[in-house]
Formats: sequence, structure tokens, C-alpha cells
Amino acid sequence: MSARSLDGVLTKKANAQDTYTEEQIEELAQCVDPKDGFLHFAKKFAYIQHPVRGKLLFDPYDYQVRLMRSYHDYRFNINMLPRQTGKTTCAAIYLTWYAMFNADQTILIAAHKYQGAQEIMQRLRYVYELCPDHIRAGVTSYNKQSIEFENGSRIVAQTTTDNTGRGMSISLLYADEFAYVQPTIAEDFWTSISPTLATGGRAIITSTPNSDEDTFATIWKQAEQTFDENGNEQNVGINGFHAFKADWWEHPDRDEAWRDAEMGRIGEERFRREYGIEFLTFDETLISSIHLAEMKGTDPTLKMGQTRWYKKPDSQHTYCVALDPSMGTGGDFAAIQVIELPTYKQVAEWQHNTTDIPGQIRILADICRFIEEETKNPTGIYWSVENNGIGEAALIVINDFGEENIPGLFISEPMRKGHVRKFRKGFNTTHATKVSACSRMKTMIENSKLNVSSKPFVSELKNFVATGSSYKAKTGHSDDLISAMLLSFRMIDVLKDWDPRVYNTFTSVDHPDEDYEQPMPIFITNY
Repeated sequence: MSARSLDGVLTKKANAQDTYTEEQIEELAQCVDPKDGFLHFAKKFAYIQHPVRGKLLFDPYDYQVRLMRSYHDYRFNINMLPRQTGKTTCAAIYLTWYAMFNADQTILIAAHKYQGAQEIMQRLRYVYELCPDHIRAGVTSYNKQSIEFENGSRIVAQTTTDNTGRGMSISLLYADEFAYVQPTIAEDFWTSISPTLATGGRAIITSTPNSDEDTFATIWKQAEQTFDENGNEQNVGINGFHAFKADWWEHPDRDEAWRDAEMGRIGEERFRREYGIEFLTFDETLISSIHLAEMKGTDPTLKMGQTRWYKKPDSQHTYCVALDPSMGTGGDFAAIQVIELPTYKQVAEWQHNTTDIPGQIRILADICRFIEEETKNPTGIYWSVENNGIGEAALIVINDFGEENIPGLFISEPMRKGHVRKFRKGFNTTHATKVSACSRMKTMIENSKLNVSSKPFVSELKNFVATGSSYKAKTGHSDDLISAMLLSFRMIDVLKDWDPRVYNTFTSVDHPDEDYEQPMPIFITNY
């Protein structure tokens, strides 16, 4: 028996007394089948709204059958599919079947955005409403955000936040476009929801990829590790998740001509991310996301305290040592980058947020001293500090420490023409100098002239995004290693005019808004 819902659509009343034919009983039995019931339901009773052809009985493609089979056969699922491949439709059909034919289940749909949650519920409601009465379960509550069935099961759709699902006893979680949930929220959500699933719950996580360092990427990479500690291959990863992936060409309407046309329309980078399902950063990062995907970094060959060395210094090269200081009180990190010239190899770095300013200067001196010991050449070391804000305190410490006690030469930026205020050693960072250094670093990295060694530095680059007319770290991330690297590039830009090897290899970017006079000599000795 049908009744009008609050929306005016037909629903089936709960606890209705119906009489079924033998054929209807057989069809119902096929839907209840614990092995293939979902597939029978999908092919025979699930209608979809095609954007061009309108109402259609669902006729799944091969990869869609495999996708729903993955939903069903594995307790924990993580899936990557290209755009517009019907993953939302498959989810709506499977979740409808699961709720109607499994009693006392709580299904939580956690979507990236409110519109996404509504889209899934709309498709789910469409599937339910077009089912014949002998197949669909009666409902006790039927709303845009939730459906409750007479068998005690319910489906709830919410936007993904750090509190989503808190306090709920979840039988099945469906997380949609999880890679695009704000990173800190995604991490908090997964941390809070995981314990509720540990007692028997199931999870389906679906998305196109975004960053290769977010929570979705972490779960995916662990799911791909299918060999146990004894080297035996298994169907799930080390985290218990089964990884499912479909390619763009598995859709029967897509061929090479379609790919070429779509790539021409949206560009290679976006195509590879949205259809090639590669882990390319979605945000407007300084470094091309395609290039970022290829940057891996290496492990240090030597650690001296918090200093990570990727290559020992040698007498054939000179070295640029740049310190971006901080207060050292647990907030922003102080960072040091060491660049080998003229190879432009990142040979060492240091980063810490609880080392006070005198300690930072001692570490700078220790790094320079180690280079001197290895190279036997104190004139092949150039070092400097950023003199903004906290940098002024660093200059005072350097003066007290004794500049002569730090091996190498303290390099400072050239004085601007017409500059009348008191000169300060080091480098002063302005909006213009930061943008210029960013452009220079981008060119050097994307043209493979800077040999990046550090994994933490690569990680920062993946979260270093456009903000207004400049770049900075996304919320919840740091960019201190990048700041030190930018300072090293400004130092090298000065050095290029005095070292022919650097001049011939360094990619320079003009300063459009600033006029400089080269000092003589460039190493200013008066504080």
C-alpha cells in the first residue's frame, strides 16, 4: 500500500498487509539473496535518471558491477574512479538495497559538501520511489536528510565535519569525495569514526584523488600494500581496506578521440587528476601538480641532532647556508637550508620550533663549521639570515656571538638606490622579494635545476598555494623550509654576479619593482 510522503511522492506505508504472487515472492527472494541479491535488485528494479535519456532501468557497465561487488564482498572499501563514471549512482542503488534487505542497520552518508549529500539522497530516493511495492520496504520516516524503514534500518546524510557521526552506532559508512574534505577535518573525522566501525561496522570511501598526503591518500596507499609481513599476498591492504580502481577508458563512451578533446578542453593537469585518477594536488600550488607528483625526496644519509644531511660537503663545491629564524617558543619553525653550488643540490636542512634564537645561531655555526671541516675551505661558505621581525633579534645574537666565529662569509642583500635608512645585514623580505623568489624557485624546480632531496620540503611544496597575489601554506600546514629555501635563492641571486659558475647556471628573475645597486664589497661588515 502506498501513501503520500511529505514531498508528495509515493512511499510504502510501514507494516502494510500485502498479498504477493508466486512470481513476486521469487523476485523478493532473489533480492534477499546474501550473495547476489544486490546485483539482481540493481539490474531489475533500480531506475536512474539519465541526463539525456531520462528514466532508465539501470544497466551497469562491467566496471560498475565490479565496483558494487567490491562494496559487497569486502568489509572496508576504498575506491578511486574518474569523474562522471556513475559512482554516485552505484552507491545510491547499493545503499538502498542494503537498508531495505538488512534489518537494524544505520547507514551514514558523509559527503564533502551539503550539495553532495543532497545529491546522493536524491538519487537514493529516486531508486526507492520507482521500486514496485512488493520489493521496497515500508518507511516510518521519509525526509530529505534521512529515511527510516520498517525493518529498523535507516539512512542518514550529513556533511563531513569533525563531529559527523559522533555518538551514532554506524553499521555502514559511505564517505563521498573524501579527498576533498579539508585535511584537518578529514583527519579528525576519521579518527573519531574509526572506533565505531571497529565493532563490526563497514566502510565505503570513494573519491577522485587530490593531494597524495591527505587522509584519503594515506588509506589508499595502505590498502595497496597487499603483502603481509611474511610476503604473502592478500586481497586487502595492511589496513584491512580493499582498493578498487577504474580507468577512464573502461566507460564504453570514452575513446582516444574523447580523451584528446577533453584534455584540450580542461588541460592535461586537470585531466590526469580527474580522469587519469593520479594523485595531483587540486589546489593552485606554486609548483605544477604534475611536477609535484614526480618529486619524492630521499632519506638522509647522516643526521646531526635535528640537522638532516643528504650529502656530505666536498672541496669541489661552495655552499649557501640560509637561516629563517623564529621565536622558538613552539609556534612557527625556524629553518635552515644548505644548497651546494653550482650543482644546486639540497644537501642539508634543519627545522625546529622550540630552539631559542641563540640556539638557532649555534646550529647555523655548527653547520658552517662542519662544511669547513669537510671541505677545508672557509671561503667556500656563504651564510645569511632573514632580518624581518625576529630576524633583528637574530642579528643581535650574531653580533654577540661574533660573526668571526661562524665560518664563511655573511652575505647581505644589495642596497636599493636612494635607500637612506640604516642598513641591516641579512635579507629583508617584502611582498615583491617573496614573489620574485617564488618565481625563481618555481623555474629552477620545474626545469630540474634544483636537486631536491628532502621529503619534508616536498611535503611543504604540496601545500604551498596561491593566496591573493602571493603564496603561503594552507591552513594547518607550515612553509618554514620553503621560506629558508627562498632566502637561499635570494642569496644565490647576489652570488651569481661574483661567481661565474653560478652566473652561468642560475635562473634569474628580474625585480620589476625594485632598483638595486651592487655594493662594493658585497659582504657588509659594519652592523
